Amino acid sequence: MCVFFILFLQITFNSPGSNVKTFQYSKDGEYLGCALPESVKIFDAETAQLVSEIPKKQIVEIGFSPKGTYISTWERPVKSADGSVHKNLIIWEVITGKQLISFTQKSQNNWNVQWTEDEMYFSRMVTGEVHFYDSKRLDEGITNKLRLENIGDFSISPGKSASIAVFIPEKNAAPAIVRIYSIANFKVPLAQKTFYKADKIQMKWNDSGTNLLVLTQTDVDKTNKSYYGETNLFLLSVTGSYDCRVMLDKEGPIHDVTWGPSSKEFVVIYGYMPAKATLFDHRANPIHEFGTGIFRNTVRFNPQGRLVFIAGFGNLKGEMDIWDRKTLKKIAEIEAPNSSESSWSPDGIYIMTAILSPRLRVDNGYKIWHYTGSLVHNQNIDELLQIQWRPTSVEFYPLADLPPAPEITKGLASPTKTAPTKAGAYLPPHARARGAPSAVKVHENGAKPVGSKNKKKPKQKKEEEVAKETAKVDETENKDPTSPIISNGINNINNSVDTVKSDSASQLSEKDKKIRNLTKKLRQIDELKERQKNGDKLEQTQIKKIETEATLRKELDRLNLQ
Repeated sequence: MCVFFILFLQITFNSPGSNVKTFQYSKDGEYLGCALPESVKIFDAETAQLVSEIPKKQIVEIGFSPKGTYISTWERPVKSADGSVHKNLIIWEVITGKQLISFTQKSQNNWNVQWTEDEMYFSRMVTGEVHFYDSKRLDEGITNKLRLENIGDFSISPGKSASIAVFIPEKNAAPAIVRIYSIANFKVPLAQKTFYKADKIQMKWNDSGTNLLVLTQTDVDKTNKSYYGETNLFLLSVTGSYDCRVMLDKEGPIHDVTWGPSSKEFVVIYGYMPAKATLFDHRANPIHEFGTGIFRNTVRFNPQGRLVFIAGFGNLKGEMDIWDRKTLKKIAEIEAPNSSESSWSPDGIYIMTAILSPRLRVDNGYKIWHYTGSLVHNQNIDELLQIQWRPTSVEFYPLADLPPAPEITKGLASPTKTAPTKAGAYLPPHARARGAPSAVKVHENGAKPVGSKNKKKPKQKKEEEVAKETAKVDETENKDPTSPIISNGINNINNSVDTVKSDSASQLSEKDKKIRNLTKKLRQIDELKERQKNGDKLEQTQIKKIETEATLRKELDRLNLQ
């Protein structure tokens, strides 16, 4: 039986229950969806309040649209007694939980529809066609079709001007083809590239949707040099002005490739082990080598593009190199053996690594590392199934300068030590006094939630010290008008103060917690109104948040009068 809980710092969160199949955040981090045996629950990720509940049983996959307006659910297809078609892929409205449209989708691979970034259209592939639907006119059914014989895969680009890339595999000695079309015109492709040795592909857009990397792979390497088949990498410009094969100067498979957030560069790890990692510009010209003779297969830019980690996970040792993209110098080396999950924090300062089940059923848990190599938190969990940072817009974390290494609480392991260590609950500094939610969410089996263990009462002297530290933190944050927005900020670590403040917060009454949370949301609204006054363009979700001001103030007045 699976137990589900979320690390919401200083916010009361009622667990959605047991046997949670999966969870997902919306792209902007506003919502959190949880699939349970009897329903799908959607929460406000800021307040942990239930937004809507979809009474649909046995959902195993969920996925939000780009702006969080819609949520898709997928259940395993079953044969009905009356022979009717089982429509197991359904799209719902998040706020109301209303069902909008449903389809039959037999395969769990690539189960979800693909959306344009503005949510105006979504698309799905059937035999020989890609169907497009207008999200505002779903009652009209299919609004457009892209028909191509033998189509094998497709991908909708991000960015304001949406494009669609389609893959047509090799057939009857004809080469494989990737074509790019504007979704406004399917008559003439914007760009195309033909190639052989492509049984399957991965299509990787840059964030602006202007360039596409195509990673091709054969099922079998006819040279018998690789168990995984032969791989190649191609680059296409959406305008059709440029395309090429990315020339790699080391023989062997491509292990990983990723675009930088600037959309103007990408990193490839390639070659028989020990491998090689190279940084290329958006025209596939090599810029910098991150090293040869390295046992690495994973590369990740932080959200700001300032830092890069290059790691060796899976069947490798779990070694990680942290690089400064600006100076192109290595900053630190970390050992995180057996990790099956890794990602940067939204503020671009921390790296989360985790050992998950069922890939590995022992030593499950997660670790938080500072980019300088310091281990700042280590949490062992009996069976960890899923873990994810809460997404936040990069505009809140410009990362102009890299902060220094934090002070580490005694007892935490050094970067090169891999033995299990115990540490207090990890608390981002902005969350300590503001009641912000944790950036990390955990889906686990059989482990007790943080804070469920019995704790000894602190001595009077320690209480006085904590009171002083709390006053200092409050005074500092009151001077920082941006701190309510930075709910995922992780800028300075001092676990000794964090842990005691967590104890103190847990003693607040429900009324005090509600007042604190309402006050925090009103501060955020004030800041959004100020930005709006200064001419900043706000997202629709931010405008909706401003519209809740009267309701929040009324509720705050009611609590203050009690």
